[in-house]
Amino acid sequence: MKSGRSSLQRELKQRRPFHSRGVESVIAVLHTADLLRRRLSQASAPHGITYQQYNVLRILRGAGEEGLPTLAIGERMVEQTPGVTRLIDRLVAKGLAARGRAENDGRLVLCRLTGAGRSLLGRLDPEMEAAAEAGVAMLRVKEKTSLLELLAAIREGSQRGAS
Repeated sequence: MKSGRSSLQRELKQRRPFHSRGVESVIAVLHTADLLRRRLSQASAPHGITYQQYNVLRILRGAGEEGLPTLAIGERMVEQTPGVTRLIDRLVAKGLAARGRAENDGRLVLCRLTGAGRSLLGRLDPEMEAAAEAGVAMLRVKEKTSLLELLAAIREGSQRGAS
């Protein structure tokens, strides 16, 4: 590692150098993701939902009238969480999502977006998109493309390593 503190070390008020560039890279990605997640959470909070709940509502909108079982929702989430059932419970309590039995298999419970959930997404989507764009506004288009390619390579490598 070169001498002098990196921008990440300064941001985290870390005095010692990272053990390697790999470790520093991973911590930088996690720290950056946290900053972006907080930005998105600040955009969704005035509407009475969390960013994770917003993500579930978007997934349900994409599923259409057919709906999805809880497990499938969890698999599609941006951030994997063990508490998908609780997230959906909260959305059902707010009238933004509904649960019902599948017509062809009474054992299967499907979650669907309600009209109130669709209406909320219509109001919230532009704000969430603006918050997301603001999070990377300092990057040029070419830099955003490079970032997407690098992050895809990390995800692909991680998925290969996990199998």
